[in-house]
Amino acid sequence: MSTDPVPNPHATAEQVEAARHDRKLANVLYHDWEAGSYDEKWSISYDERCITYAADRFRLVAGDAGWPYERALELGSGTGFFLLNLMQAGLATRGSVTDLSPGMVAAALRNAEHLGLDVDGKVADAERIPYDDDTFDVVVGHAVLHHIPDVELALREVLRVLKPGGRFVFAGEPTRIGDAYARRLGQLTWKATTTITRIPALSGWRRPQAELDESSRAAALEAVVDIHVFDPAELEDTA
Repeated sequence: MSTDPVPNPHATAEQVEAARHDRKLANVLYHDWEAGSYDEKWSISYDERCITYAADRFRLVAGDAGWPYERALELGSGTGFFLLNLMQAGLATRGSVTDLSPGMVAAALRNAEHLGLDVDGKVADAERIPYDDDTFDVVVGHAVLHHIPDVELALREVLRVLKPGGRFVFAGEPTRIGDAYARRLGQLTWKATTTITRIPALSGWRRPQAELDESSRAAALEAVVDIHVFDPAELEDTA
């Protein structure tokens, strides 16, 4: 029987307030909130489009010599986007997913089961990966490092669980320029949609107040969960 925490998709205002001062709690609450709609929100799929994207990102950094690896881990897996698509491309025969969010781990395992992939999962802190030394042939991650408070500690943990000669490949991290554009676009979109639905003729498009309150709490968490932006060269030096 699993002893992993249960997903919490509807955090209270009190929990959100506490999460403002606890980045890890914020990540758990926010990503549990997002887990059910995350793939749709970010246009994630498990077909040729995203298989090609994931495989191209990996090959650009590390090639495909040695495929298929025996065992692969995705750190901060979310719904499993990177690892599951890489496994479909032939990266590994067996996979493991970890994420701080119980909801995301559950979603990743559902996706893996639907795809017929051999994948296990654990709710886990990237700074304390719950696997033995020398377990994995390859560790991957996509848009995860910017959520981790101590990136260097997480990378040391990655090296610990990798077999000698193993590889780790991370992609999709926010850069300073890209993050600035994304934040500004998000602010403008939110302002436009909340303003236009105040027009009486368009009031039917407005979501119920309870949903708006919940969305506002989620938006408050979103400002907390993104801890870092990176300069690619600096991140490479850290790794």
